[in-house]
Amino acid sequence: MNTDSLALLSPVWSHLTTIQPERGEGIYLYDAAGVRYTDFTSGIGVTNTGHCHPRVVAAIQEQAARLIHGQINVVIAPAAVRLAETLNTVTPDAINCFFFSNSGAEATEGAIKLARMATRRTNIITFQGSFHGRTAQTMAMTNSKTVYRSRYQPLPSGVFVAPFPYTYRYGWDEETTVDFCLHELELLLKSQTAPEETAAIIIEPILGEGGYVPAPVRFLQELRELCTEHGILFIADEVQTGFGRTGKMWGFEHAGILPDIIVMAKGLGSGVPISAVAASQELMSRWPTGSHGGTYGGGALAAAAAVASVAVIRDENLPANAARMGERLMDGLVELQGRYPFIGDVRGRGLMVGTEFTRGGGPDKDLAKAVQKACIERRLLLLTCGSSENVIRWIPPLVVNEAQIDDALTVFEDALRTVS
Repeated sequence: MNTDSLALLSPVWSHLTTIQPERGEGIYLYDAAGVRYTDFTSGIGVTNTGHCHPRVVAAIQEQAARLIHGQINVVIAPAAVRLAETLNTVTPDAINCFFFSNSGAEATEGAIKLARMATRRTNIITFQGSFHGRTAQTMAMTNSKTVYRSRYQPLPSGVFVAPFPYTYRYGWDEETTVDFCLHELELLLKSQTAPEETAAIIIEPILGEGGYVPAPVRFLQELRELCTEHGILFIADEVQTGFGRTGKMWGFEHAGILPDIIVMAKGLGSGVPISAVAASQELMSRWPTGSHGGTYGGGALAAAAAVASVAVIRDENLPANAARMGERLMDGLVELQGRYPFIGDVRGRGLMVGTEFTRGGGPDKDLAKAVQKACIERRLLLLTCGSSENVIRWIPPLVVNEAQIDDALTVFEDALRTVS
C-alpha cells in the first residue's frame, strides 16, 4: 500500500480501514492479494443487492455504451422515465410523482424546499438523534453527533427538535416512552413552533446514525394523525431504511401509515449515486417549475442502475429475505447478549440491527470500538453509530444467506470473548 498516495486524500474523511478492494461480489470484498472480507456495512447501507450484482452491472454497461449523460432540463433520458415508472410500482398508490437527485442529503433538502413551497410555511420539526445529511440545511436538521455540526454554525434557522422515543435510553417501557415523546411534541407545537408555521415533520422510521433505534409503531401512527390534524406534511426519511432494508420495501410500512413525502437514496442505485423525492402529483404541482433542479438528477447512467436495482430487489424478494435473515441475526445476537451482559440492548427490523454496549449503567464506547476492531482483524467489517458511538450496527447486503449470518455471528462471538 502506498501511504504517500493515501496522503493525497483529504484528512476530513474518516476511514474504518485502509483496505483497497479490487473487486466485490455479494457480501464480500477482495483485495489485490485475494484476501476476502465480509462486508456487513454495505457501504453504509447502499449495496442492498450485494456488490456487483450481475443484473445491475449489465444495466450499467449497456447504458454506458448508449448514453451516459442527458441533462433532464434539456433532454429526458428514457432511463429516467423508466425509473419513475418503476418506482411508481413499489410506492403507495398516492405517491406517484418523482424528482431525482444525487445523494440523500440533496433529496432531503429538496423535500424541505417542496414542503415549504407547498404549505407556504417555514418551520421544520426533526427528532433527537436524527441524521439527515451534511449540507447546511440538513446539518441544521441533524442531531445525532456534534461532530457533524461543530464549527459550522450558524446553520439555517426554522428547525426545531423533538425527543425521539428511544426506549432503552430513557429506561422506561415503550408505552411510557411514546406517551412522553408525544406530550413533548405537543408542547413544542405550543411553545416553539405553532402548527400554522410548521411546514413538515421529518423522521427516520429507524434512527440511523442516532443508534439504529426503531420508532415504535404507535408513535409513527399518532405522528401521522397529528400531521393530518394540523396540515403539517409528514416526511419519511427512507434514505437508509428504504428498498427492503427493514424487511419491507419501506420502513414506514411497519406502522401501516402513508407519508406525504418519501426521501430515498442509498439502496436505490446499488452504489451509483442517485436519490429521489417522492410525493403525490397534487403536492408536486405546488412546486413551481424552475424553483428547484440540478445538473445530474435523472441522469441516464444512474437511472439505469436504479431501474435494475429495484428490479432485483423485487424479483428476488429481498425484503422477505431481509426479514428472515434479520430474525436469524437478532436471535443469535440475543443469545450472545445472555452470555455477554455488556450488550445492553439488541434491536432493529430486518437487516438494520443495532447492538448497544453499556457498562456501569452508561454507554461504553471503548468496548464497542474494541469489539469492532477485533471483528475487523477477523475480516468482518462492521460500523458503529449512536451519539455516544457505543452501538455496533449490522447492515449486510440483503442477499446474505443463513450460513453467512451464522459465520458472522461466530466471528462476533470470538471478538466478544477476546475483548471481555
